[in-house]
Amino acid sequence: MRRILRWIVGLPVVAVLVALGLANDQPVSLVLDPFRPANPAISIGPLPFYLYLFLALALGVIAGGMATWLAQAHVRRSARRGEAEARRWRAEVERVNRERQHDASRQLAPAGR
Repeated sequence: MRRILRWIVGLPVVAVLVALGLANDQPVSLVLDPFRPANPAISIGPLPFYLYLFLALALGVIAGGMATWLAQAHVRRSARRGEAEARRWRAEVERVNRERQHDASRQLAPAGR
């Protein structure tokens, strides 16, 4: 099922990305100086326009992933605390079970020996 869903979603995404790449292959300079666009102090390029599009997409995905990771920090912290507490309770149960087995074996042992 996952494989089919991956093809259903992935194939159109790849098709759109290829179409964007083919339609936007003209070289463009990215000017980062809004005060002198004719003679910029800072500019990047010329590179094909689709590279700028894909770079912006990649930076957006990375920024979104980082924002999500930071927003879920409290969930991860709570999970770590819960896991530590579960480990402590398991250890306590094992200790109590060992004590019970020890007490039961002492009660079953012959009294004269």
